[in-house]
Amino acid sequence: MASTTSAPQNSHRPDPLTLEVVELIGEVVARFHQDYEEAAAEHALTGAQARLLSLLCLEPLPMRRLAQRLKCEPSNVTGIVDRLEARGLVERRPDPADRRVKVAAATSEGRRVARSLRESLRFAREPLAGLSEGERVALRDALRGMLG
Repeated sequence: MASTTSAPQNSHRPDPLTLEVVELIGEVVARFHQDYEEAAAEHALTGAQARLLSLLCLEPLPMRRLAQRLKCEPSNVTGIVDRLEARGLVERRPDPADRRVKVAAATSEGRRVARSLRESLRFAREPLAGLSEGERVALRDALRGMLG
């Protein structure tokens, strides 16, 4: 006789291992953000300024796209860009695809600061160095898989 108290196999409740992994991901994210904020402060940047600068090191972006990526209002992005521009880390320029639109772009000094900030992140460096290359590749691939 089957037990009526056991959950069906296709239940939507996560198993204990999945719950533990989710909790660990949360702890890793929290520690990463803390380290990122501290590294930004060492460069006299707020976390938001550092994130925006890092995005602009990948490619110049219009304010609206920056706001979408940072999940904030375009008016907030304008203020952040203003402060970074005053420090010579970011510049506004016409979008080559539509000269009516301005894009924000990292200056060479902005790219240098962003690189220095990235290199000063300490949280994961040592634990990752303790993993073999195969383990790091497997971790990278698993994280990419989670992002879809």
